[in-house]
This record gives sequence, structure tokens and C-alpha cells, in this order.
Amino acid sequence: MNPSPEPARLDLETLPFTSGAHLLVDRALRDLVPGAQLRVAGSDPALGVHLRAWCRSRGHEYAPDPAGDHVVRRGRADLQRWAGAERAGAPGPEGLVRRPPAHWGLAARGALVEAGGPDAPSFDLDDRDVVWADLAPRLYAHAAAAQWDPQTAVDWSAGTALPAEIEAAVVQVMTYLVENEQAALVIPARLLARVHPHFREVQQLLAVQAADEARHVEVFTRRALLHGGEMGTSSAGGRASLTTLLAEPDFSLASFLLSVLGEGSFLGLLGFLDEHAPDPVTRRVTRLARTDEARHVAFGVAHLEHQAERDPALRGRLRAAVERRHDALIDTAGLNADVFDSLVLLAAGEWSPAAVARGHAAVATLQDAMDEGRRHRLVRLGFPADEAAELSALHTRNFM
Repeated sequence: MNPSPEPARLDLETLPFTSGAHLLVDRALRDLVPGAQLRVAGSDPALGVHLRAWCRSRGHEYAPDPAGDHVVRRGRADLQRWAGAERAGAPGPEGLVRRPPAHWGLAARGALVEAGGPDAPSFDLDDRDVVWADLAPRLYAHAAAAQWDPQTAVDWSAGTALPAEIEAAVVQVMTYLVENEQAALVIPARLLARVHPHFREVQQLLAVQAADEARHVEVFTRRALLHGGEMGTSSAGGRASLTTLLAEPDFSLASFLLSVLGEGSFLGLLGFLDEHAPDPVTRRVTRLARTDEARHVAFGVAHLEHQAERDPALRGRLRAAVERRHDALIDTAGLNADVFDSLVLLAAGEWSPAAVARGHAAVATLQDAMDEGRRHRLVRLGFPADEAAELSALHTRNFM
């Protein structure tokens, strides 16, 4: 008959449990089968007290040894703790599941999730086909690399003095941009808090999008106040238009109205301001913002293309959202007249009748380009060309 094997032995030397000795004990037990013994030695006078308490918390058996060591018998409770555990998918995007269970909560994607944890009911956007876009990881990587500092990315000293009426036009347009960008900040921030962390790239992208809009609010405000004046006007119709965006609870419909239609139209406006900017600071802030907004629009379109492939009824919901918003705003004045006139003046550059006529024609061309861009994006989402034109025409006159 073979003699029983000698128990494994661990010498902690002078290391107390309060300084990490439990890590060495846990590591030594990890290699033992349940029921096997580990002799633990050490000179810390409180070793027995702390080791006994630790064994009780981990499901091991503890016994003092007359020879001076401490004996730990590995229990089964530490194994049973993970018996019902499951992997939260796999770490990369290929590891996404369609509907992550609520008890995964804030666990990292790919982590081993212990059974019995609390549900996370606040993440109601928990369906891959509702929130995901295959482009999201690449867009997030691009967004993270493209962040810019308003203090260093803009040469604020280049803001040369302009004629008073041209400066007033710039201030009015900047005031209008701030108002719209504040809405564009709130919407992704609200949606971000509802997305299940399993879809972390979408969360990250929405977080960067909110950060982008916060920067835009800063630089547009700073340009408006660059020469010490006051902010411009805010129309009731403009605020009503933005309020309808804030009132849309559906993730896909909110993304559609904000990014595909609203920010898509804003790309044209920012390009117009880049072209007709009367000073370097105005040109620089609108150009920087336009790069960010193009990324926001790309995600909105990619997300809706992804969903449209899986949900044939989506286009009907998108159409209904446009019509509902149009009906809600039908009695409003539309674009702030001060903004329209300011755009005409910026494109004109001066007050001669011929220049004003050119400026007015340039704004009309801008509106046509906005319409063309909306129709193009709607066709990408599967709308026939005639229906895309009809829906684009129903878009708010406030641009966003």
C-alpha cells in the first residue's frame, strides 16, 4: 500500500495577511484537488486568526497543527461559486450576442460572470439589431484619434476686426449653432445611458459624440464673444423644432432625425460657413466642427442601414417620424429670420444690391444642397427616389 503523499507546504515567512499573504495561500490551494491539505507556516503572530477567518469566507477547512504550522484543507465552495458562471460573449465585436441578459450588467464583454448577480434594468437598449453598426468600432477609433483641443486647434488671435454688421451676422449664426449643438449634445448623452454595456463600442462612440458637441458649443460661443459683443437671438420656432428631437424616445428614430436628417443638413451649413467665413477663426471652428459632424452622420446612416436589413418595417417608422415632426411644427415660423439674413450677408460680403443678390442666391443654393444630401441619405436607407424627395421636403425649415 502506497503511503499518503506529504501535504504541500507554504512558508509565508514574516508576511502578514494584512499585507497580502492571502494571495500566496490562494495561489498554493489553486493547484490542489478538493480535500487536499496545505501546511502554512509563518512568523506573523496573528497568522492563525487571519487564516482561520479567511478559510471560513472561502469555504476551506482550517486546523492548527501541534507542530506549529497551520493546516488548510481545500474545500469545494470556491469551485461551486463559479459552477453556474458563463462568459459574457467574447471580447471582440465578433463576440456580440443578440440580447445580452440583464444580469450581465456592467460585466466586461468576454468576462466570466458569476451567477446570482443583480439585474441591470436601466439598459433598455439591449438588442444588437437596434443599436449596433458594424462600422462602430472603426468610427470610434477614428473619433478617439481625431479629438482636438479648442485652445490649441484654433488660433484665436487671428480673429481680425470686421465691419460691425458683418461681425453681428457672425455672432447671430454662432448663436444659432450653439442652440442646435446643445440639442445634439443632450440626445446622444441620453441614449448613451440606455445602451447595454455589452455594446461598448456604441457607448464609446456616443460618449465621444457628446464630447464633440460640447467642444462645438465652446468654440461657437467663444467665436460669438470674441470681440466683446452679446449673443444673438433665439427664435421660438427654432427652439420648438429642437424640442421635437428631444421628445423622441426611440433610439433609431432619434438617430434618424438628429444624425441622418439634422446633422446631415448641418454638414452643408458648416461647409457654407467655411466657404463664406469673413475671418480665419470663423473658418477654422466651422471646419473642425464639420469633420466631427461627418462622423456622427456616418454612424447614424450605418446604424440604420444595419437595422433596415433586419427590419422591413423600419422605413415605415422612419417615414412616420418625419411626418409626425412636420405636423408638430407646421404652425411655427421655421428658420430664425435673423439667421437667414445673416447667412445672406455673410455670402454677400457687402451691401451693394448685386452682392446681396449673390448672397441670397448662395443661401438658396445651400438649401438645395441640403435637400439633395437628405435625399441621397434616404435613398441609401432604401427609400425610392420619389419618396426620398417627398420626405426631404417635409424636413424642418430650421435645418436641424
